[in-house]
Amino acid sequence: MTPHPLLDIAEVPRTEPYLRGVGEVFRSFREQDSGCVSYGVRLADGERWFVKEATTDAAQQSLNRAWAFHRAVRHPVIVPQLHRFATGDGRTAAVMPWHHGELLYSPARLRHAGPLARFQALPVPRVLRAVDHLLDAHLAVEAAGFVAVDLYDGAFLYDFDAGELHLIDLDEYRPGPFVLQADRLPGSRRFMAPEEWQRGSTIDTRTTVHALGRAIRLLLNTAGEDPAWRGTAARLALVERATRTDPAERFTTVAELTAAWRRWAHGVPDSAA
Repeated sequence: MTPHPLLDIAEVPRTEPYLRGVGEVFRSFREQDSGCVSYGVRLADGERWFVKEATTDAAQQSLNRAWAFHRAVRHPVIVPQLHRFATGDGRTAAVMPWHHGELLYSPARLRHAGPLARFQALPVPRVLRAVDHLLDAHLAVEAAGFVAVDLYDGAFLYDFDAGELHLIDLDEYRPGPFVLQADRLPGSRRFMAPEEWQRGSTIDTRTTVHALGRAIRLLLNTAGEDPAWRGTAARLALVERATRTDPAERFTTVAELTAAWRRWAHGVPDSAA
């Protein structure tokens, strides 16, 4: 059997020239805060792949963390890292399937007209389906003993044609609980819980619950300077509980949050909300 040019290689001297030699680099992502450079590659058989290469030591640590995460967590919504190869200088590149879609993150100047605003204008049932996918994926994350770190709308890849949400770049997800040994964790202020800013605090599933609550609020809001909630009052109460400042006042697990969310989906009240 002919070796696969991306899934069966162990090492290349330089990533981009190699990729251009085995296929067409139809997209490149160079200006990334992560310190990684990524490529969309179309092979001769028409297969499309996403290759993410570490270019700094910090980026390599993140890719190593992501590799461990993807060995432990598999879910249809989470785009997997299927293979990695060495690129020289002790660094690696990860190979993932390419998924069609648009990132829902938009810079502030585009949030009234970018992909997130387009998503926020979708019919509510389509948004709720995306929320269900988000929660389902994080049930798998929690079951594997991991907690969400740096979850934000830049991880949400949405296919408007198929109505499908995928999660990408979950590189900072870590086994938990753990004690924060730095002044803060990486992440977006819009999604981070207070404990992610406190050295010595405990990061656990309640931190994941907070990030999911912030994500749900964003997805079910309208766009604009004064966003309005498009869900029910009962669901808003669940989101508000999930994002309380004191972790002890939140849902204790993703499973508990998801169960409450789905009880309300069928009109069954949750007195704990």
